[in-house]
Formats: sequence, C-alpha cells, structure tokens
Amino acid sequence: MPSALSSTLSAPARPAVPRPGPAPRRTRLFALPEVRWAAAAALAFLVALPLQLLGAPVWWWAPLYAVVYLAGGWEPAWSGLCALRERTLDVDLLMVVAAIGALAVGEVMDGALLIVIFATSGALEALATARTEDSVRGLLDLAPGTATRLTGDGGEEVVRTDELAVGEVILVRPGERVGADGRVVAGASDVDQATITGEPLPAAKAVGDDVFAGTLNGNGTLRVRVERDPADFVVARIVAMVAEASETKAPTQLFVERVEQRYSVGMVIATLAVFGVPVALGAEFSDALLRAMTFMIVASPCAVVLATMPPLLSAIANAGRHGVLVKSAVVMERLGQIDTVALDKTGTLTEGSPRLTDLRPVPGTDLDEAALLALAAAAERPSEHPVGRAIVAAAAERGLDLPEAADFLARPGVGVRATVEGREVTVGAPPRLPGEAGRGAEHGESVRRLVAEVEARGRTAVLVAVGGTAVGVLGVADRARIDAARAVRGLTALTGAPPTLLTGDNPRSAAVLADEVGIGDVRAGLLPQDKVAAVHEWEQAGKRVLLVGDGVNDAPALAAADTGVAMGRVGSDLALETADAVVVRDELAAVPTVVALSRAARRLVVQNLVIAGTFIVVLVAWDLLWHLPLPLGVLGHEGSTVLVGLNGLRLLREAAWRRAAAEPETEHGVPHGERGAAGRAVGE
Repeated sequence: MPSALSSTLSAPARPAVPRPGPAPRRTRLFALPEVRWAAAAALAFLVALPLQLLGAPVWWWAPLYAVVYLAGGWEPAWSGLCALRERTLDVDLLMVVAAIGALAVGEVMDGALLIVIFATSGALEALATARTEDSVRGLLDLAPGTATRLTGDGGEEVVRTDELAVGEVILVRPGERVGADGRVVAGASDVDQATITGEPLPAAKAVGDDVFAGTLNGNGTLRVRVERDPADFVVARIVAMVAEASETKAPTQLFVERVEQRYSVGMVIATLAVFGVPVALGAEFSDALLRAMTFMIVASPCAVVLATMPPLLSAIANAGRHGVLVKSAVVMERLGQIDTVALDKTGTLTEGSPRLTDLRPVPGTDLDEAALLALAAAAERPSEHPVGRAIVAAAAERGLDLPEAADFLARPGVGVRATVEGREVTVGAPPRLPGEAGRGAEHGESVRRLVAEVEARGRTAVLVAVGGTAVGVLGVADRARIDAARAVRGLTALTGAPPTLLTGDNPRSAAVLADEVGIGDVRAGLLPQDKVAAVHEWEQAGKRVLLVGDGVNDAPALAAADTGVAMGRVGSDLALETADAVVVRDELAAVPTVVALSRAARRLVVQNLVIAGTFIVVLVAWDLLWHLPLPLGVLGHEGSTVLVGLNGLRLLREAAWRRAAAEPETEHGVPHGERGAAGRAVGE
C-alpha cells in the first residue's frame, strides 16, 4: 500500500492502547437487567391475560398483573423520578402514571399492556448499546498484545506492543500478526491486510514497504521498523472513528427527547385541568376523578406506540425469516429513508475469495489449457497462498489428475517453485519472475501480450514457467455475486440514482467490476478514513446514506452512515457488530428488498398514526365536551389499539416480502426475477 497511510491517519485523538488480556466476550442477552425485567413482565402478562379472559378467579391473575407492574414499571418509574429531580418530564414516567391511572379505575390489563410495551422497548435499546460497545472493544483484539523486539546486541525480547517506541525494530515470523505500524527493513513476505485495506489477495511486502498492526504475515520473515506510536496505529484510529461516528447520531436522540418532554408536560397539565377545573366549579369529586381517569386512559398513547412498533417489528421478523437481521425498529425505519447508496467491493459485490478465470498457454509451447493447469496446480498444491488454493481448486473442479511435486519452495512475494515430473515448474507474479520469459524476443513479446490482456480485464496475472521458460499465463479474480447486478438495479430504482462503489482495491479491478454490475461512480484505492470522508461528504449535502460492506476496514464507514449493512457470511466480527443490519445468507439482492419492506412499514406507520390520532382526538373531545362513559372509552381505546396492531402485523405475511422484492424491479422497468449479467464472473 502507498505510504500515504502515514500522513492521512495522523490525528490529535489518541485512544487508549489495550492491555494484553483475554478477548472481551459478546454481551449475552440476559446479562442485561433491562432484558431480564422486560422478560419477566412479558411472561407474567402472557399468563395473566388468558386467565382473566377465561374468567378465572381474580386472585389467580391479579398477582400476575402486579408482577407486570413491578417488574416492567419500576425502572421507567425510577428514571422518570430522577428526571423530575432534574426538572424534566419524560414519556416513560407519563406511561407509568397512565398505567396507574388505568389501574385506579379498574382497567388493570390496559395498564399492564402499556408497561410491557415500554419495558420491551427499553430492553432493546439497552441491548443495542451493549453490542455497539462490544464491537469497539473487540476491534482492539486484532492487534497482538506482544511483539518480538530486536535489541542492540542482536538479541530478542518479547514486549508489550504498547511499550514499542518509534525507531525500534521488531521481528515478525511466518504466521504471526504484525505488532506495529512500520516499514520493512529486511525480509520479504506476503501479508494479508484485508482487515485494513479490503484487498482480496495478500500483498507482497519487501524492503521499504509499509505494514500495519494486526495484519497477518505469510510464510516469510520480516524485520519491521516501528514508525508510529502505538496509540496512532491504524487499528487504534479505526476504533476512534467508530466511536466518533456512533456519537454523531446523538442529535436525533435529542430531538426525540424534546418531543417526549413537550408531550409529557402537555399531558400532565391536561390531566390536572380535567380533574381540577370541574372540582373548582363545584363538580362532585368522584365524578371529576372518574372523568380525569377516563381522560388519562383515552389520551394514553398505547395506540400511538402500537402504530409504530408492530409494522416495524413485523418487517424485522419478515426480513429475519429471509436472512436479513435488522437490529432495531429505528434501523428498519431509517432504511426506508435512504436516498444514497455506497457499496464495498470485495466480499460485498464479490464473493470474497479468488477464483481462476483465465488459462492462456503461450503459443508454441505445445500445452493445452488442461496441461497448463495441471502443471501449475501440481506446483501449487503444497502452497497455503490464496492464489495457489484457487489454482488447485480449479484443477479439482475439472477432475484433473495432478502429478506429485518435489523440492517445493515458496518464495515470499515471488511465487512457488517445485519439481514436477522431473521439470522445474515456477508459478508467480510476472513482475517478480524477471528473466523467465525464455526463447527470445518473439516469445517474450507473446508472454507480455498475454499478461497485458489478462490484467486489462481486471485479473491478477500469474505466470507459469517450466525450466525457466514461460509456458502460460493464468488469470485470478474475485467473482461478482450472482445477484450483484440485480441488487444494483433495485437500489437504483429505489433511490433514483446508481450506487457508488467504495473500495480499497486497485482502480482497474474496481472499474471492471463496476461495469459488470452497472455502477458508474467508482472510488478506488480508499483507506478506511477515505470511506468515512465520502459518507460525511454525502451527509453534509443532505443525503441519507446506506453503506453496504463486510470488512473491518468498512466498520468506520458503516458506523458513520445513516444505515450500515454488513454481509454476514464473509463479514468480519467488527463489521457485523457495527452495522445496523446484517445479510446473514449473503444474498445481496435482499438489500433492496429490505429497503422496500422498510418503506412499506413506514407507510403503515403513517396509516396507523392517522388511525390512532383520530381515535384519541375523538375520544378526548367526547370526554371533555360531553360525558364519555368509561366502558365506551375503554372500548374505543382498546379498539384503536387492536386495529393499529392488526394493521401493522400485515407485514408478517410472506406476500409482504414478495411484494417488496418485486417493487424495485417494477419501478425500474425490469421483470421481477431477471438476474441479468450478475451471475457471470468479472469479465468472464
């Protein structure tokens, strides 16, 4: 990678460097007290309700409702009282008061239902917060806790990575993770740095090349001079960016709190007025109290709460059945608001693993494709390199019998060499195999032409030589997902503009893939902070950004975007935890479908709010202007609640997913189910 990393990652923020120790565990569901209290309240409610409806004695179900009130209501009540101490009101306290009001006039079930809804909402919020904190802590585990430092007298000592100083030299053995950001001063190897750059293939590293903490060394030995303080390692900077991006979502929360405050104050004033004014004018105390309690019931926002949650939760459940995990109702709602989409390349638009795409024997070598592949696969069979595994896998798919290889030697950053059937076979990158064209100028020109043709199509060129003479060129590439083009079409239809490709890969490969799947805007060679900058650029222009990625290098951008979606099967743990939604089955076409499903949920939310608002206004007006009988008030309140609940549950049906899947294709003028060119390999 270019040395630009050194300059672009400098920043004043210096997150704490982790101490070596056991990896943090993912927070368990029932480790959170909010989840335990909400579960207890919900369980007690589900047992009490049928007992009450079946006419069981009151002493059977009344204690269970008491458990609901205590288990689900004590925490929001305490939170509300603490807010009162700060001279503020929140909707949690208002709901507890409404539940107590319902209890006071004998409507125990109404109050219990309200308690369960709000306890469950609080538990989901607590779980989301805990999982976000887990993801930030887990990222630091990518960097090793210790490194082997070379001493001035030629010795070695194992030290903590946070004790390393700029200018010191560390030793990185085969298979170890690099302990610091620095520059190679001796040795050569292939380093898997997909966690930082997203590159699908290991990068060849030699003297003078940059390496990064947390990346995985191949089969060579490296000596690395530390060039950055441990607090400024790339991984540490990613942690800081994830935390910073998460905090930028706070303004939305502040807006919600302001709405809650105004509503709470208004409800308290209105309830006191409904009770106090008639009493002051000489009304009977009991009549005024009954009217105020009726007002509290019909004005309580049970239907308003259900207006929002059932459609969104139903959409979440439906998406989950089809392999898309949406982490909260807030995320499901935001998905329907996006108008700009950015896609990562490796592991998102592509399958995330290299495959053999080209077999090009050099003219005049008397080798056909099968013979060329058999020679290369035989030499690569002992190799652990991803390119070697791709070549061997291609030979296995063709059912080729591979001869035994002897004298195998892997040369880091160059390739492999082995003796196959008495001949020396070399397989590696053309720039790393100087002078192996053989047979004179004409033959060399043929080899160079084949290499240029393969690379022009976005492949990684691999040269095969026998006895020092080049006999063929192989092309290796990461294939586009079968549904990549369909997903791009769907997202284009939903947002009105094609997605943008954001990738750390080279521009040529990125351009080939973009052309294959129908993307015009390509930004290649990006580092994690470059992706974040692109997201911020769109957001500053007033766009609502959806970012789809899979790697650790995507995590900051996933956190910065309005909504981040991670590919589950190949995605890193950090990306899965940082993202707002996860495509568990790796079906990219599910992304536009879940966006369309979110928009359907938002339409139902609007419908439900109109229904709930209409019922509340009518019932409140009736109670204030005339005399609303308590049973009728309860019937109207419960009727509106049931109505909006059933309306929201429509999205649980299979037909809702099918309609959402068809919507983007219909809007784009493409028959539903047409896959187009997405099933082909890149340039295949």
